[in-house]
Amino acid sequence: MDNAAIADNFSLLSKLMDIHGENSFKSKTYSIAAYNIEKLPIQLSETPREKIFSIKGIGQSVGEKVLEMLDIGKLKQLEEYITNTPSGVFELMNIKGLGPKKIHTIWKEMEIESIGELQYACNENRLTRYKGFGEKTQQNVLDAIEFYLQNQGKFLYAQLEAIFPQIDAYLKLLFGEDKVHVTGKYRRQSLTIEELEFVILETNAAIKPKFQTAQPPELIQEDKHVLMYQLKNGLKLKLFTGGNIMAQELFNTTGSEEFLNAFTKNFSNITFTDTDKDDTAVFQIAGIQNIHPCLREDASILEKAKQHQIPKPIQVSDIRSIIHSHSNWSDGSNTIEEMAKECIRKGFEYMVISDHSKTAVYANGLKEDRVREQHKYIDELNKQLVPFKIFKSIESDILMDGSLDYSDEVLQTFDLVIASIHSQLKMTEEKAMTRLITAIENPYTTILGHLTGRLLLSRNGYPVNHKKIIEACAANNVVIELNAHPRRLDIDWQWIDYAISKNVLISINPDAHVLEGYDDIKFGVLAAQKGGLSKEHNLSSFSLKDFEHFLKERRKS
Repeated sequence: MDNAAIADNFSLLSKLMDIHGENSFKSKTYSIAAYNIEKLPIQLSETPREKIFSIKGIGQSVGEKVLEMLDIGKLKQLEEYITNTPSGVFELMNIKGLGPKKIHTIWKEMEIESIGELQYACNENRLTRYKGFGEKTQQNVLDAIEFYLQNQGKFLYAQLEAIFPQIDAYLKLLFGEDKVHVTGKYRRQSLTIEELEFVILETNAAIKPKFQTAQPPELIQEDKHVLMYQLKNGLKLKLFTGGNIMAQELFNTTGSEEFLNAFTKNFSNITFTDTDKDDTAVFQIAGIQNIHPCLREDASILEKAKQHQIPKPIQVSDIRSIIHSHSNWSDGSNTIEEMAKECIRKGFEYMVISDHSKTAVYANGLKEDRVREQHKYIDELNKQLVPFKIFKSIESDILMDGSLDYSDEVLQTFDLVIASIHSQLKMTEEKAMTRLITAIENPYTTILGHLTGRLLLSRNGYPVNHKKIIEACAANNVVIELNAHPRRLDIDWQWIDYAISKNVLISINPDAHVLEGYDDIKFGVLAAQKGGLSKEHNLSSFSLKDFEHFLKERRKS
């Protein structure tokens, strides 16, 4: 092992000790050792062992660890720290501006264990509540995270939507509008995407020279009918080439393998013509209902199409309210009045204010006295804003035993309650199910918030039996949220159809912490469309009158 490797080990050991909150004097000793060893003019492996202990910056403890690395090629203490550090916390070290002490605060005090969780916390304005994290630091951290994630090769749909128009326009400029069409996962509205796919009706030989620009993307794969490029931000651009009929190419590259295999098995004699501009004609030829690209994931949709039972998909214009939003009473950025006026400006009929409950200290959760204050304030605003209405709600933490965060006397003062898990997320399925079912059975729970607690590309949700959760919600008349934040989109779209079959309402909610968060509704709608949700089964599509009726009937049950 050379000096550079030994120094790197000591440097990493020092950082991990600080991250774990160990004695700073000890960690600094290893940091100094790393610095001095890196500057040595001779290799420690070539130095007589008795002289190693007399080198500047190397005392008894450090010297023994040097010998350990020289003898066995590793440092056991370092390996122990690595083993006891969650991989997500380890990855936080890659974020510019986050030193070990700040990572310690993030991990041990904020209970955040991944980059995605940290990004989500920044967007919810939570870092500023901790020592050493002001607004400027929080923004710098957020910028550094976004830069880091752009280079990891996996993207949220929302991230790609922001850059898709430029790429689409550029390709159409190069090859002509009638020869270029997006396809694959982006066209299917997949929640996460590794590569942006396009059909281009040109040969490889015709395409490649046109990418010889001042900053050409890197060609990383070439087959007879595929060109794969990588852009500067890490995004892969997959081009399906060499075809002649757009409709045929689109159909064959849009659906999942399962869907395409099932379709071919059911309809083997479909032919395409070059007059078809898209692939909708294939369903007319097959004699079945048109299947939107977002629904072409599995074989089961074909049976619905044969029976013409695919419902009209929900649209953004069908959303008539903002349900689940946070104000500056807890961890939001805006006043309730500002939020309400933005809702009015956007044409919504009502808003449900659902700040965090008292256990969520990290989010400035509302204790009972502040709940009473907020309710009085909302009453005053409602008098001013008629016919718009603000409903009194809370996002109550589901505690470890499944109970909600307030007594029944307090819970009954809310118009509705959103129940969510925010802490101690590392649970077995048995524990998670007990916790969730208990909360669902609480008569004051109206909506079950972000069902699994997942953060896409950042944190897996706790394990649950979706069918049993949905059945429990059906039995207790509890609505299931589809949290529209592009990093959540939870409940997953794959379970919406089962929820509908059990007559369980879904509610597309933005979980907004800033006014711009209202726009996340769009991503919730896109995910809901994949699950076949119609406006009739979505609570946030209810008119004010219907919503009030829903709450009234629920109180009776």
